[in-house]
Amino acid sequence: MAHAPDPPAPDPPAPRPAPGTPDGALADGTRSRVSLRVNGHRHDLDLDHRVTLLDALREDLGLTGAKKGCDHGQCGACTVLVDGRRANSCLLLAVTLDGCAVTTVEGLAGPDGALHPLQRAFLAHDAFQCGYCTPGQLCSAVGALREAAAGDPSHVTAAGTGAVQLTAEEIRERLSGNICRCGAYPAIVRAVAEAGADTAATRTGADVTV
Repeated sequence: MAHAPDPPAPDPPAPRPAPGTPDGALADGTRSRVSLRVNGHRHDLDLDHRVTLLDALREDLGLTGAKKGCDHGQCGACTVLVDGRRANSCLLLAVTLDGCAVTTVEGLAGPDGALHPLQRAFLAHDAFQCGYCTPGQLCSAVGALREAAAGDPSHVTAAGTGAVQLTAEEIRERLSGNICRCGAYPAIVRAVAEAGADTAATRTGADVTV
């Protein structure tokens, strides 16, 4: 009696990705040298093209003030200042920011350690509870005060009206992208209103650090 043919040999297993490349997608040309001026100091970094500014700050520079909340640009916990304007660092690829100046909450205080006017106001008005969102709230508030001083309009303020009056409604609108899950919003509004009367509140320690 004839024997049935042997079954075909199974396909060899696919090669496993090299260590450090969990998706197997890395190849030559996926890293770049990036120079960032962070809180007044220059840092030259070798970064994967997929690394966000938030991860570069936290993992490569050890600046953990900016928090990873939603990682989708919806909560504001990761807000920093990039070339003086506020931005969600979780949405920015670090390699696109070569040569940019970045200020995190660690760079708000003066070179002598003196607290920023917003930091003092947050303490005075108890404008935080768990504190997780506070670094982003502070950086966003600095950016908001700069925008208001420059006359940049919001949904509350009509364009072309000059310097903006920092009413409670105006402050709430300009900080609406920053979520406080503890609900400290009334105290945050009072703190920003108080600090907004101080012209130094639009400056940071990183602006003068060399």
